[in-house]
Amino acid sequence: MDNRAEVREFLTSRRANLTAKQAGLPDVGSRRVAGLRRSEVAMIAGVSVEYYAKLERGAIAGVSASVLDALARALQLDDAERAHLFHLAHAADGTSAGMRPRRRPAKRWTPSPSLQWVLDRFTAPAIVRNGRMDLLATNHLGRAMHAALYDSSPSRPPNFARYTFLDDESHFFYPDWEGAADTCVSILHTEAGRDPHDKALHDLVGELSTRCEQFRRRWSAHDVRYHGAGTKTYRHRDVGDLELAYESVDMLSEPGLTLTLYAAEPASPTAHALDLLASWTAVTAEARDR
Repeated sequence: MDNRAEVREFLTSRRANLTAKQAGLPDVGSRRVAGLRRSEVAMIAGVSVEYYAKLERGAIAGVSASVLDALARALQLDDAERAHLFHLAHAADGTSAGMRPRRRPAKRWTPSPSLQWVLDRFTAPAIVRNGRMDLLATNHLGRAMHAALYDSSPSRPPNFARYTFLDDESHFFYPDWEGAADTCVSILHTEAGRDPHDKALHDLVGELSTRCEQFRRRWSAHDVRYHGAGTKTYRHRDVGDLELAYESVDMLSEPGLTLTLYAAEPASPTAHALDLLASWTAVTAEARDR
């Protein structure tokens, strides 16, 4: 991905999202475009208009942390957006590799036996994915929960982004499809900022942009966010609606991978549904092993 273009479009989109009132400035004169003027951002950040214009054209390599902090404050970036700006700057000057070790194996990544043992110890769904949204490992209940995703990609690692935007069944699986789609694209954008030279990610974004207008529109918004914890609702084709809390953590032992654990409120309808799904999964596994 063109880092300069990403920087330009990210800064432009953040500036467009911020009104003069939100920035504490008088709204004087007509505005040709939405949001703040470049001169207003430059004034708040304490840099010259010429220098800010240069940054917004994508020339962000070598910019100091203090200037990036000033930009983040001026544009009122949240924590995820600020981190994305810093990742873009580090990628532009070639230091991103030192921030986060990247793993680009020649062959398909598979979980180590010890990792699979850990996953299988969880009695609730557990999954491992990378920043491109490939589903790389699960426990039995995690696989059963995402059965539709596996059915959608029988010949390659299942990918949440491809499933969300290219498989109509995703609209059933995600009752809040719009929210799921927004989250999916924001995770991909975050990953693109961390590692803009990932060819597989570049190819995935190109494929989805070509094949899906919904993805194209969201990608052009340049929204990023952290996806660490919360509650999601799924609709499983066998056991119905599942309202699950989740926690996602970066795996120190496998840089670039994320472990997500799901849990249901005790004694809730979702807990009973997971018990039912787990019993079916156990019966299927026992029959397969005979």
